Amino acid sequence: MQIQVNTHKNVTGNEGLIASSTSLISEELSRYRKQITRVEVHFSDEDGNKEGLNDKRCMVEARLAGMQPIAVTSHANTHEQALTGAIDKLKTSLEKIIGRLKD
Repeated sequence: MQIQVNTHKNVTGNEGLIASSTSLISEELSRYRKQITRVEVHFSDEDGNKEGLNDKRCMVEARLAGMQPIAVTSHANTHEQALTGAIDKLKTSLEKIIGRLKD
């Protein structure tokens, strides 16, 4: 499973954010490692330099072998919280899709 992390121009793409995101995704999606070929993460700050509630956005796109990609989005006060929310949504979607394939 290949993981790519992208940041918007308003987000500082520091190595800590990228490393922690990659580690969390690898851990949380390890169960689906055989089905997922690639995961792309996109971080953005919708308010730019201004402070705001739930202005941090994380979009996660998972590409499944032989299927259309799945994309989910989550908003939160921090990028880490937004990533956690997006991963939870993605796992729910993957459960439904993989469950249908088994039936």
